[in-house]
Amino acid sequence: MLTSSLVLVSLIAGTTLASPAPFQFKRQSDINSFITTETTIAKQGVWDNIGADGALVSGASAGVVVASPSKENPDYFYTWTRDSALTIMEIIEQFVAGNTSLESLIHDYVDSQAKQQTVSNPSGGLSDGSGLAEPKFFVNLTAFTGSWGRPQRDGPALRASALIAYGNSLIAQGKESVVNTHIWPIVSNDLAYVAQYWNQSTFDLWEEVQGSSFFTTAAQHKALVEGAAFAKALGQSCDGCSVAPQILCFLQDYWNGTAVISNIANNGRSGIDANSVLASIHTFDPAAGCDDTTFQPCSARALSNHKIYVDSFRSIYGVNSGRSAGKAAATGRYAEDSYQGGNPWYLTTLAAAELLYDALYQWDKQGAIEVTDVSLPFFKDLASNVTAGSYSKGSAGYASLTGAVKTYADGFISVVQQYTPSNGGLAEQFGRDSGEPVSAADLTWSYAAFLTAVARRNGEVPASWGSSTANTVPSQCSGTTATGTYVTPTATAW
Repeated sequence: MLTSSLVLVSLIAGTTLASPAPFQFKRQSDINSFITTETTIAKQGVWDNIGADGALVSGASAGVVVASPSKENPDYFYTWTRDSALTIMEIIEQFVAGNTSLESLIHDYVDSQAKQQTVSNPSGGLSDGSGLAEPKFFVNLTAFTGSWGRPQRDGPALRASALIAYGNSLIAQGKESVVNTHIWPIVSNDLAYVAQYWNQSTFDLWEEVQGSSFFTTAAQHKALVEGAAFAKALGQSCDGCSVAPQILCFLQDYWNGTAVISNIANNGRSGIDANSVLASIHTFDPAAGCDDTTFQPCSARALSNHKIYVDSFRSIYGVNSGRSAGKAAATGRYAEDSYQGGNPWYLTTLAAAELLYDALYQWDKQGAIEVTDVSLPFFKDLASNVTAGSYSKGSAGYASLTGAVKTYADGFISVVQQYTPSNGGLAEQFGRDSGEPVSAADLTWSYAAFLTAVARRNGEVPASWGSSTANTVPSQCSGTTATGTYVTPTATAW
């Protein structure tokens, strides 16, 4: 599947982590040079972790996205529905942008999910949809039956969104019959699952907290909104998609006036969590305005939350010494984190950058920045003399604010650059005091997060998912669900 030139990159960039040399920080260069070099490494890092031909994941079935080649301390040699969907979404973006060589890999992923949906597992089976929320499987697509935080209800929504993105690209080519045969059965199951189970408790994306998760709720709302339009384009129906407004209504409950409380659960944490930033970037709609109800990246809510989230790490990580408010900092999952020592993560630091690049795109499109009382603390960190009001594109105030936000966003990339080893490999974490790579090496999600952040910096954005037609919050919330109907998908020749 991979060309000889890509395999050569793998030999240069991917194998050194298997036999690590003494840690060396990547030599500092300007950010553009770093991005150019690291982009090649990150793309190869993703491909190396996808079966069946991935150089680092021997034994993985075709199309299966492996979280990491690491098999001990920690053992991440599994496929997670959530991580896989987010990774494939990035690959689909590359495909839609013109890299047609990736289509066979996407086909393998679609076929793998057709099989995975039928695998009975500890969360359940397909007959009532319950098994769709099983978080992880062995890389040969057999069930993992050990103790785990299950169910995780974000996976079906994220997988539906990824497949809808690919399906829409095929519909644009007049290939509705292909989509109906290969993609709709899988998406139909996932949409039915979301509509039936959205208001039941779930483990969050960090697999630690059971309750309600902002990330999950946001992903579920997006999936049903775009799912309704997708079904219509195919001449299909999605009766359950009608509950999307109630999910949006519930989404508002996570907002406390200044920040997102990412988990509604009795867990002794503040609730300030990367979960919220990841939700905003993965429900980013380039056609949307700065909408608070869907927490769009340029919204006052998302910006206020961004400040509070980033600030929560400034004093607890040694690597953030001297990085005061308004300066980019290393970020982790949440301040109380103790996993593997409780460190910054590459993907969360990159997410902090990506949200700002998204916001810059949206401001440019709408032609103005609206600074409100809610977003004012965020902007004051970057421009102390800013006041609430409207700053039109072309004005000195607009140029000053967007320039400051761009510099701030680039700063997060520079933090990642500083703590990326000389071979460019991205692990899961880097030490809170040492900056050395920590936990699983070659984390697929880390590489995908780098690629999406850089794409947004370059003005490369996904298609709209229709948020502007689905951002009205009902006057009364309800827990309405729709019992789903599930079909057995099959992988057939493309």
